[in-house]
Amino acid sequence: GPGTGSMVCIRPATVDDLYGMQACNLCCLPENYHMKYYFYHILSWPQLPQVAVDHNNKIVGYVLAKMEEDAESPHGHITSLAVLRTHRKLGIASKLMRASMAVMEETFDAEYVSLHVRYTNRAAFTLYSQTLGFEIHDIEKGYYADKEDAYDMRKMFSKGLAKQEAERQKKQKVVRPPAVRDGDDEARKDDDRKKAEAAPDAEKAEDKKEAEAEGKDADGADADAKKKQKR
Repeated sequence: GPGTGSMVCIRPATVDDLYGMQACNLCCLPENYHMKYYFYHILSWPQLPQVAVDHNNKIVGYVLAKMEEDAESPHGHITSLAVLRTHRKLGIASKLMRASMAVMEETFDAEYVSLHVRYTNRAAFTLYSQTLGFEIHDIEKGYYADKEDAYDMRKMFSKGLAKQEAERQKKQKVVRPPAVRDGDDEARKDDDRKKAEAAPDAEKAEDKKEAEAEGKDADGADADAKKKQKR
């Protein structure tokens, strides 16, 4: 109803919120988790999971998120996001996401954040791509239990963008001299190839010249013989 959104508060989740988060998950999504998985997230990265609560402190939405710290690029991952049907279209999902992503970037120094979204989930895909600026990184075939494909999506943070830019510049610096050298090598190879190809032609040409010279002698001899005959 009107004013529902203004009554909703976004805050970091606590252990006490986990059962409400699980209830919200069961209500909204086919991907469900054991309670120990919720505990794993909140004990490992207590600042990341966020909840949306109404004026009665009832959980109407949540985001469950974690860090992938062992990866070569430390990055955040959105495990699960849901908002109750009664509280949709109020911008709650994007607020939950932004709250969690801010912590990933500021507290955990993440380079980017990743997530999976069902191929057919247009509403979620639009939220991620249009509102939150995620881009498709890959498509994972048969990712979900029912074998539906997933978009593997990413949003780069400033650290990740800076790293990409540094790598791009490093490549440009490193690549240019070898590229020129490679070019020289290629040119040299081409010359050798042309010489090799030219060599048989040159031999043929010399043979031809010799044959022509012999022909001339022969013609000359013939001419002499003809002259003699005339005489």
